[in-house]
Order: sequence, then structure tokens, then C-alpha cells
Amino acid sequence: MRLAGIGPAVARWTEIPVNWTRLIFGLPLKIRGEAGDPPRTTRQTTGSLTRRMLGIAALWIGLLLAGGGLALDRVLDNAITNNFDSQLRYVLSAMIQSAELDEDGEIRFNRPLGDQRFLEPNSGLYWQVSAEGHEPFPSRSLWDRRLSVAGNHRDESNHIYDSSEFGAEESLRVMERDVRLPGSSATWRFQVAQDRGGLNAQIAILRKTLVRSFAILGFGLIIMSTLQATFGLWPLRKVRRQIASVRAGRTARVDPRLPIEIAPMVQELNDLLAHNERQAEEARTHAGNLAHALKTPLTVIMNEASANSPELCKAVIREATTMRRQVDHHLARARAVGRRASGQSVAPVWPSLDSVERAVSRLYPQVTIDLAGDRKARVHVERQDLDELLGNLIENAAKYGGGRVFVTVESSPDFVELLIEDDGRGIPATERDTLFERGARLDTGKPGTGLGLAIVRDVAEIYGGTVALEESEDLGGLLARLRLPAAK
Repeated sequence: MRLAGIGPAVARWTEIPVNWTRLIFGLPLKIRGEAGDPPRTTRQTTGSLTRRMLGIAALWIGLLLAGGGLALDRVLDNAITNNFDSQLRYVLSAMIQSAELDEDGEIRFNRPLGDQRFLEPNSGLYWQVSAEGHEPFPSRSLWDRRLSVAGNHRDESNHIYDSSEFGAEESLRVMERDVRLPGSSATWRFQVAQDRGGLNAQIAILRKTLVRSFAILGFGLIIMSTLQATFGLWPLRKVRRQIASVRAGRTARVDPRLPIEIAPMVQELNDLLAHNERQAEEARTHAGNLAHALKTPLTVIMNEASANSPELCKAVIREATTMRRQVDHHLARARAVGRRASGQSVAPVWPSLDSVERAVSRLYPQVTIDLAGDRKARVHVERQDLDELLGNLIENAAKYGGGRVFVTVESSPDFVELLIEDDGRGIPATERDTLFERGARLDTGKPGTGLGLAIVRDVAEIYGGTVALEESEDLGGLLARLRLPAAK
């Protein structure tokens, strides 16, 4: 058949997976990767998984430790400060409970406070009782100093604050409370103060311990993340080495005994290697078949030419026709194999039917071709190969039928069936299978090569489809049932 797809086939040698000319004429087959080939270029990458994982882990660990450290520092700082304040609160309560007025209306304690530091000058622990119109009543530890009293507020409950009234070298923590004693018209302010040096030292020691502990913890976590990333990604390095072994020819497959996260990828890789091997074997087989098919005609031509036979011209034409049939057949199959390797091609059925119908109608204007069925059907076949399949079948129906061709498209979830029927004489069931053999023809009175149905069968099988010849119940002639994988 000479429809679109077969005519330009000779110009598509580059789509065949092997170097046909070298195989046919006995030249060494050139494989990529042999000595003398250009060196492989290093492909650009998107970075290291290990560095990426370690960077994310380090960032997350740093954020968690920083947030946890700040929160823990705040909690412990408050705990130490509250403990410090509770001592001041105890002293302040003891002062209020032991306070009383003497006969002059001045305040006195009926029992001394227990801490010896109140008796030592500038000891860092002080108390003072004061009221408006009365001289302050200080602890001996204040010596010649006095605690400042702010009169712009009333402290009905304990009021605590920090003060630097004695200078920056002695920062005070002050707790005070206003109390009206029985028998007194004045409001007395009780104050107790303590140097914050001890409190600040405890907080500093705590923070230093926290920083060191969290630094050690962060360092340990980063080391653990490094080990985790290194050993966690170790199977990928193993896969890389095995792929290099496959490329070097030392092994045929990648060892599938790997973690369950990587095993599916390795299985797909092994399936791809097996698929490529099958393609290469198919290419070698068809190259050998083509070479064998061309060998006999070339031998006949050489013999006729060497013998100076007067039938040389006829022999050349006859054998050249045979060689053309073989080349067309093998090119169509090889082209389909090459396209199948490029991925899951998808082609709509109806545009191909329209195109083939127009082409066949021009060749056979006396034939009526009717199309019916699912107009949205799509198949996993390259468009050019689909044209090839439909063109062969529809042209055969037009050529050998009685003037009517009916094409029906039927869809199912997995397959699309195309039924090509004609109103010809039909073909006996015993002879239908022989039509799929190369060069088989039942009607030699009409032009043709006898390769159309063989090409249809081979190309359909390459894409996982089938083709069968049956009897048409409606038109009485031949029914060709082409079954192809459906595309979603």
C-alpha cells in the first residue's frame, strides 16, 4: 500500500533503534560508549540530598533548641527569682507581725529579726519602716543610708521592684507594703531589700549551663542527623554503583534486594533495562531478517549480471520489486518499535479515519465508505502508525469489495475495536490466516505487494493490539477486526 506513512518510510532510517546499514553490509555495529566516542558530559544537578537533609535538620534543630532554650531559661529564671522573692516576703511578714508602737508613738519590733546580716553594715540585706511625720526606722545594716520611699502610691499588698538607688554596683530587689498599725493614725511602709548580686550570679550560672548543654545537645543531634543521612542514603549510593556496573557490562541488572522505599524504583529500572534489551533484540532480529531477505535477490541479480543474461533487465526489475517489499515491511515494523520506545503515544481515532477515508476515496471514487461509532475514541498508538493500520485495511476493503465499505468504532474501558467491513466475495475461513504471511495474495490480478496485512499484524502486536479476519454479517463480505489499547 502506498498511503502516507509508507511513501516517506525510506527517509526515516534514523528512527530505527540500530544502525541498519552497518548490519546489512557486515560492518561493525557502533554502540554508544565504545572507545573513540566523545566523552560523556557531566549533567547539571540540583544539589546534594545529603547536604539538603543536613541543612534542613540543622535549621530545625537550631530553631527547636533556641525556642526550647529561651522557654526553659524563662521558666528557670522565674523560678529562681520567685524563690528569692519568697525570702523577702517571709522577712516582710515577720517585720509586720513583730511591729508595735512604743509610748512615744514610734514603731518598734517586739522581737529581733533572725538574720545576722541585718546587724552587719552594708551586708546587702536591709529593712526599713517609715511613715510620714516620723523618722525612718532602719536596720543597722543600712548604717548611714536610707531606702527611698515613693509617696505617690499606696501598696495595700506586697509590691516588689528592682532599684539602683545605691549605685550600679549594688542593685537592689525591694519588697514593700503599707500597713496601718492599731492605735496609730499614720500609714507605715515596711520595706525589705536585698542585693541582687547573688540572684544575678545564680541566673548567670544557670544560663551558662543551659547554653553549654544545648550546644552539646545540638552538636549531638547534628552528628546523629549526619549519620542518619549517610546511612539512610547508602542504598542510593549502592544503586549508583550497580548502575555503573550495568553500564560497564559487568552485570545485567540492579540488585533488587533494597529497602522498600527504593525497591519499586529499582524494579522499574530493571524493567526498563529488560525493555531496552528486548528492543535491541528485536532490532537485531529484524536487521538479520532484512539482510537475509535482500541477500537472495542480490545474489540473483549478481548471477544474471555475471552471466550477461539477456533477461538481466527483467530480473533486476523483479528482484528490485521483491527487495522493495521487504524494505517497506521491515521499515514499517522498525518504525513502530522505535515510536513505542518513546513512551505512551496517544492518537484520536476519528481524525485518522477521516484522513484515510479521503485518501482512499480519491483512489477508488466508485467506492462508498461510511464511518460510524465513537468519535471520541483514543488509542495508545502513534498517529502515523494508526494511519498505516487503517489505510491498509480500508484500502484492501475498497480494492477487493463490491463498492461499499463500512467502518465502525466501538470503545471499551481497555480496548478500542475498529470493524472494517466490505460487500465483496469474502474469504474462506481456511485461507484467512495465510493472508497475514508476507507476500501472500489471493487475487493476483490487482496491484499490490502482499505485505499490507502482514504490516498491520506486526504493527498492531507491537502496540499490544490484535487483528483478525471474520465474515461480515451485514454486508456479506470480509470483516477485519482491529483491536488497539484504549487511551483514557
